[in-house]
Amino acid sequence: MSFLEQIIIGFALAMDCFSVSIASGLTLKKFHIRTLLLMAFFFGLFQSMMSMIGWACGFFFAWFIEQYGHWIAFALLAFIGTKMIIDYFKSNGQGSFDPKKLTTILLLAVATSIDALAVGASFTCIGIGLNHLEEIITSVIIIGIISTLMSLLGNCIGILVGRRFKFPSELIGGIILIGIGIKVLLEHIL
Repeated sequence: MSFLEQIIIGFALAMDCFSVSIASGLTLKKFHIRTLLLMAFFFGLFQSMMSMIGWACGFFFAWFIEQYGHWIAFALLAFIGTKMIIDYFKSNGQGSFDPKKLTTILLLAVATSIDALAVGASFTCIGIGLNHLEEIITSVIIIGIISTLMSLLGNCIGILVGRRFKFPSELIGGIILIGIGIKVLLEHIL
């Protein structure tokens, strides 16, 4: 796999991180450096780890990841998005989704990295075995760095837009998360 292909894969995987970070930034409306760095770190870490785990498990479980990974990602994103929407209406438009919570960040990191698991498994399917360990490590590092940077960028965009325009950010964020879940599902079904 060429360096350019690795970068393209990194950006493709980071798009979910980017979108979810925008939704989180919309609800934050302020620059919470700790939250931005934690989210970026965990999004990059989970994208990298899941790619590596997918590659390692690809030898044995590629069929399972290919069959069910998109359903898991959809369920997690739909759950979080639905919860955001319900919380928005329960709180009379005030919202209670808190992207500053570590549990929320970790759940979002897992949800956005499920497709990285499938991509890692596909590395095995295209013949990248143990004798290509350097190539896998390079790919995993590139995926992690790009996901980290795209998460930071997404949060900053979300915060700036959330500050500038007054709209129901938690409601919109929930709809965005459900939309991303549906996109992941449709990409694998169609």
